[in-house]
Amino acid sequence: MADTIQLQIIDETGASSTLTAIRGETILEAAHRSGVEIIATCGMRGRCRSCRCRIVQGVVPPATVSDTVQLGHEEIRERFRLACQTKLLDDTVIKPMPPKSESGHQLLAGHVETSALDIYSGVEKVHIEAKAPVSEHHQTSDIEEIFMTLGVSLKSNEVPLQLLQDLPIKLREKKGDLTVTMFRGKIVDIEVGDTTEQIYGMAIDIGTTSIVGSLLNLKTGEELSSVGMLNPQSPFGADLMSRIAYAQFKPKNLAQLRGKILSGLNQLVGQAVEKADVSAANIYKVVLVGNTCMHHILLGIDVSYLGLAPYAPAVRDGQTIAASELPLKSVPRAHICTLPILAGFVGADALACVLATRIYESDTVRGLVDIGTNGEMVLGSKDHLIACSAPAGPAFEGAQIRHGMRGAVGAIERVHIGEDVICKTIGDDPAVGICGSGLIEACARMSDANVLNKMGSIKATPGLPKEIFNRIRKSDHGQEFVLVWSNDGGKSEDIALTQGDVRQLQLAKAAIFSGVMMLMKEMNVKPSEMDELLLCGGFGNYVDIESAVRIRLLPEMDVNRITYAGNAALMGAQMATLSDAEIDRADELVGKIEHVALAARPDFQEIFIDGMNFDTPSVREITGVEEATAL
Repeated sequence: MADTIQLQIIDETGASSTLTAIRGETILEAAHRSGVEIIATCGMRGRCRSCRCRIVQGVVPPATVSDTVQLGHEEIRERFRLACQTKLLDDTVIKPMPPKSESGHQLLAGHVETSALDIYSGVEKVHIEAKAPVSEHHQTSDIEEIFMTLGVSLKSNEVPLQLLQDLPIKLREKKGDLTVTMFRGKIVDIEVGDTTEQIYGMAIDIGTTSIVGSLLNLKTGEELSSVGMLNPQSPFGADLMSRIAYAQFKPKNLAQLRGKILSGLNQLVGQAVEKADVSAANIYKVVLVGNTCMHHILLGIDVSYLGLAPYAPAVRDGQTIAASELPLKSVPRAHICTLPILAGFVGADALACVLATRIYESDTVRGLVDIGTNGEMVLGSKDHLIACSAPAGPAFEGAQIRHGMRGAVGAIERVHIGEDVICKTIGDDPAVGICGSGLIEACARMSDANVLNKMGSIKATPGLPKEIFNRIRKSDHGQEFVLVWSNDGGKSEDIALTQGDVRQLQLAKAAIFSGVMMLMKEMNVKPSEMDELLLCGGFGNYVDIESAVRIRLLPEMDVNRITYAGNAALMGAQMATLSDAEIDRADELVGKIEHVALAARPDFQEIFIDGMNFDTPSVREITGVEEATAL
């Protein structure tokens, strides 16, 4: 029998919970096993500070190398440790020290224009007056009478058992006054009375960080409500590879991640129908899009080999599954539809973006980029489309950044550097951290002010204004630049960008930059031939375009040709919810879009390394094409 001990966890409100732990397991393992969530954005690999906790009582284990690197010597002396690295030796009391609660997290919904859409969702409601069998000599049944009234050739074994169970009562309750709901020719619901106006669907974009959804009227195309939430899998890793590593060859962990996302979706549906004041029982079609990892976890497909070369998905085709089979309990009569996966980590969300932006019918070359933990890019026209993905990591979401946070109230989102530093926060609240868009703008302005050099090093160069010079200092975390002094912010410590933070941004931006550049090179596209570059997704639409070009997150091109596309993945999902023709179109497109495996290209590494820099070389130098375009 395992040697058990007691672990008491005190939350940020002062409330505590006591759970039974096993001596020798980590604090994080014990917490997660007991259902207590402690955030671990790096997937429990000791590469971030998100699971930082203070040991209030009990034996303090020796610090690991990861503890020292992430927390510094001062915090180690003050009994701070990483929960994912610290093994329990005896009865212990801890207090997790997560970032300030990220209230007011910004979630970008999407709205699709339905005027040019062929609205036929595959769901049809028919009001009928059916007759119950009246003669013993007539060999028939209740369901056969309904088939006859509808004029359809179906068999009773094609009707869900749950509908057959209460059919006798429903058929006779109002003398055969019924509404029958069909999905792609099959009966999915039978209701008493005329409910033909109650016909709804949901479109949901499952992102690595956030989930957003829209409740739609399938008859009119009207959006009835929009909802969003943070992905409940986030405590198990901020990026795809962290979650794959957590579930890799561990069926119980995969089941845990799947349970989290299913629970989150049920909660999201509940919020949507409550806002619209409709019944979830009348949601008949749900279209889900997401990257390959989110898709596989949702369906309970083993992701072990998705994390190993050649990163092949288990299935690429779009799926249609009864909600009861998934199971998604909040929508008992619905069918769940997923769009196809293009290849590798270029998932159904990228294909949804293609549907929404219509770049497949463009006469000129256009591109789209979804900037996020898993960056996805598509480039081309009606003649040829190519796509790739680039693992940017969680830096854009504030993860693995010392004072990083998601885009929520109190997050620095805009930075100006003149004689001193001026920061603007979301909600204009006192600064408590910095989000991804603020990180990009801070580095752009630091580059302009000669605080960051070409290689991304924080340097106190001669001639800096005194106030700027005084913000550059050395700490346990290396060279850093103070953005907000503690007296001016909403935190008990200065908010600074460290050299490590800049390196995390460099890796993230180089992934996106080199992905776009690689596609341009693959198609031999000059900047003047790129008619438009669309920024998709929740994060991309909060990025300052000029700053993104300045730090080389985006290619050197006329900023007037870089535009925001909103949450294109959600808009594509909305289109597929309202129109089955869009699902057919997605099936056609997946065979026409060429996947470019970046790692297999011999010159990708050179472009990636070049993308780490903060200077702006000529386009010819990057892409090999002759024309350079100045900003």
